[in-house]
Amino acid sequence: MPRVALHTLGCKLNYAETSTIGKQFLDRGFDVVDFGTPADVVVINTCTVTERADRECRQLIRRALRSEAPPYVVVTGCYAQLEPEEIASINGVDLVLGAREKFDIFRYMNQFGKLNSPRIHVSDIETVDDFGPAFTTEAVGRTRAYLKVQDGCDYTCSFCTIPLARGPSRSQTIEQCVAQAADLVQEKYKEIVLTGVNVGDYGKKTGTSLLRLVQELVCIEGLERIRISSIEPNLLTDDMISFIARHQKMCKHFHIPLQSGADEILRQMRRRYTTGDYRALIARICEAIPDAGIGVDVIVGFPGETDRHFEETYAFLHELPISYLHVFTYSERPNTPAADMRLIVRPDVRHRRNDMLRILSQKKRHAFYETMVGRLVTVLTEGDLERGSRFGFTENYVRVGVPADGVGENILLPVLITGVEENVCRGVVPPVRGQV
Repeated sequence: MPRVALHTLGCKLNYAETSTIGKQFLDRGFDVVDFGTPADVVVINTCTVTERADRECRQLIRRALRSEAPPYVVVTGCYAQLEPEEIASINGVDLVLGAREKFDIFRYMNQFGKLNSPRIHVSDIETVDDFGPAFTTEAVGRTRAYLKVQDGCDYTCSFCTIPLARGPSRSQTIEQCVAQAADLVQEKYKEIVLTGVNVGDYGKKTGTSLLRLVQELVCIEGLERIRISSIEPNLLTDDMISFIARHQKMCKHFHIPLQSGADEILRQMRRRYTTGDYRALIARICEAIPDAGIGVDVIVGFPGETDRHFEETYAFLHELPISYLHVFTYSERPNTPAADMRLIVRPDVRHRRNDMLRILSQKKRHAFYETMVGRLVTVLTEGDLERGSRFGFTENYVRVGVPADGVGENILLPVLITGVEENVCRGVVPPVRGQV
C-alpha cells in the first residue's frame, strides 16, 4: 500500500484543508503515516504569516528529503502561492501548487516519480474565486472538528499577506455547511469549530451572514457545540453576542484580534476600529456572558511602535477582562505596505516586548482559571492522557484535567473544578445522585 505523510503549518483553516487533501489520498488507497516516517509522498501545507513560518517550511522540506528513499514532495498553501520559485529552488521538491490547485492535487502529480526539475502550478490569486470545501474527518486525540466556511479576505491590513495568498473573501453556502456539519456529527464529532480567514465576513457577498449560518447549525440533531475560531471586532455584532449568550449549543468563547492597544499604531496597521471600540465590545460581551472566555491576538514590534506605544498596549491589555493572549512578533512580509515603513523596531526589542506580553498572558489565564474553582462545568473529553489524568475543554475554553479512571474520550462530562495548576484546571466528576 502506498504511503503519504502530511504536515501542516499555520492556522486551523490550514489543518482543515490538509484533512481534505488527505482524504483524497485515502480514497485512492493510500495509507496516511506520520510525518518523519518513511513515505512515498509527502505533502506540506504551508503558512506565510511570518518569516519564521517560511523558514520552518524550508526546514521541513529538507527533513523530508533525508529519507533513504526520498519521497515525492508536494508543497502547497500560502507560502507556495506567494513564493513558488523560492520553494522550487530547494533541491528535491517535485511539485508546487497554489491556492486554486491544492484541492486538485492528483491532476498535477506525475505518478510520484522523482523529477529532474520541479513543476509549478500556481494561478494568479486574482483569478481565484472558487471555494475549496474543507473539514477535518480524522483528528487523532481530538473530539473537535474544524469546518471551513469562509476563505480569503477583502481587508487591507498593512502587515498582512493573506489576501495576496488566498484572494478575495468568499463563502460556502449555508446548505453546504449544514450538510458537512451533519456528516461530521455522523462521524461522532460533538463539537464543530467554524474556521476561515475572516469568518465574521461570512455570507456578506451573498446576502446572508454568520448569524444566519449558526442559527441553522444549532438545529442539527446530535451536534452539541459550535465554536467560532476567530472573529474581527468590527464584525462581532450585538445580535451575535446575544445569540451566543442564550443558545446552549454556542460556546461561550471568543477569539478577537486586537493587534495593538495604541490607536496610532492601529491606524498604521489599517485596522477598522479604535481601542475605545474594542474596550466597549469586550464590556458588552462580559455583560451578556460574565464567564465568557476571551482570547486576543496582539502584534509587538510593528514599525514605529515606540516604548510609549507598547506601554499603552500593555496597560490596555492589563485592564481588559480577557482570558489569554496570542502574542506575535512582527515580521516584515514582502509586498506589504508595512515592509516599507520607517522606524524599524530592533529585533531584541521586539522579543523583549513579546516576552512581557506572554508573561501577562500567563497571569491572565491563571486569573481566569481561578474564577472557575468551585464551579460545575461540562468538559468535552479528548484523547489526551497524562500521568493518570484525562483532559478536555469547557465551552468557555478552559482546559480541565480529571482522574482518568473510567473516563473515556469524546464524552460530555460534568466536572467540579477543584483547583488550578499552571495552565490547567483540576477537577473531579461528582458522584451521581444516589451513589455512595
